[in-house]
This record gives sequence, C-alpha cells and structure tokens, in this order.
Amino acid sequence: MPRNAKAKARAKKIARRGAAVSRARRRSAEVHRRTKETDISVRIALDGGGSYQVGTGVPFLNHMLELFARHGLFDLAVRAGGDLDVDAHHTVEDVGLTLGEALRHALGDKRGIRRFGEATVPLDEALVSVVVDLSGRPYLVYNVKLEQERVGTFDVELVHDFLLALVNQVGMNLHVNMICGRNPHHIVEASFKGLARALSQAASFDPRVKGVLSTKGVL
Repeated sequence: MPRNAKAKARAKKIARRGAAVSRARRRSAEVHRRTKETDISVRIALDGGGSYQVGTGVPFLNHMLELFARHGLFDLAVRAGGDLDVDAHHTVEDVGLTLGEALRHALGDKRGIRRFGEATVPLDEALVSVVVDLSGRPYLVYNVKLEQERVGTFDVELVHDFLLALVNQVGMNLHVNMICGRNPHHIVEASFKGLARALSQAASFDPRVKGVLSTKGVL
C-alpha cells in the first residue's frame, strides 16, 4: 500500500475512534420531574466510573440506587422529595419514572450498542437472573416471590412498581427471575445488581454493530 494510502487509512481509523469516544462522552442526561406529590432530579452518565450521590428520603431505595450505579459503572445523582408522610409509593415510583426518562435520553438513538444484556447475580443464598433488551418496547416480567412484606420499613412490593415505571420510560424489555433465595434484602439487592450489570452490557458499544442492532433499522 502506498504511503499516502496508509496515512489516509490511519487517519480514518483515528477519526472513527475519536468519533466513538466523543459519542460515549455525550451519553449523559439530566431530568427534573415535579408534581404535586414529588420533586425529583436525576443526572446519569452511562460511561462513568460508578460514582453516586443519592438522596430520596427512602433509605432502602438509596441503597439500591447506589448499588445500581456502582455495579453498572454509571455516574448517578438522584435528589428526591416526596409525600413520605402518606407513604413511600409516590416517591419510589416517580424516581423510577425519572431515572427511566434520563436513561432513555442518555441512550439516544442507540447506534452501535449491543442492545441485549444478561446477568445472574448471587448474594449468599439468593440467586437472581436479569435479562435486558433495549428494544424500544416496554415489557416487564417480574418473577420474584418474597415471603416477607418489608425490609425494615420498606414495602418490598414497591420494587415491582419502581421497575415497571423504569421499563415504561426507557422502553425496554426486562425479565427478572428469582432462581432461589430466602432473605428479602438479599433477593432485592441481587435484582438491582443484576439489573445494573445487564443494562451496562446492553448499553455498551460493539464496534461490529453498524447503525442499530435491528433489521427494522430503528430501536
């Protein structure tokens, strides 16, 4: 190959690499959602290092969101105020809605991503499988059976409501299947860690993917 042809090929390769880096740096979003019941701000960067600043007024939700950020290597900031004097439902659900909207904006047109992600995560006796498809079509399958109703003061039924709100806003297919488990804290924690890892994998770039990973040409 002539020198000028080699130089041009090298320049194109560097340009492609630079474009990929630039695209990754743009994969962040900030959303503010305010209603009569809640006031929530979420900022997320998909290509982060797992840093987090979380304050929702619901300690168990804080813990799960911190796990989500750390194990997904997302940089995440969440601030929420809500009518906790009523109960935690509005706050938990609306945090799911706002985080989902931020994720949807950060993903953008989904060009070059793997689309699918899967993780099976243990925590002591608990084992949970999580599968994600960033298809643009929301659907939640949640096969998690918890014998206890609460972890501390947290109503564990709200995990389903959080995930459903998240799924509807992101536009993703999410399957959460509990393989085994006894302790509700362990089961829910394994679910959030699995979600983080599966979503991180689905949102990551594959250099072989041109455009979006769909025969329809859009996700």
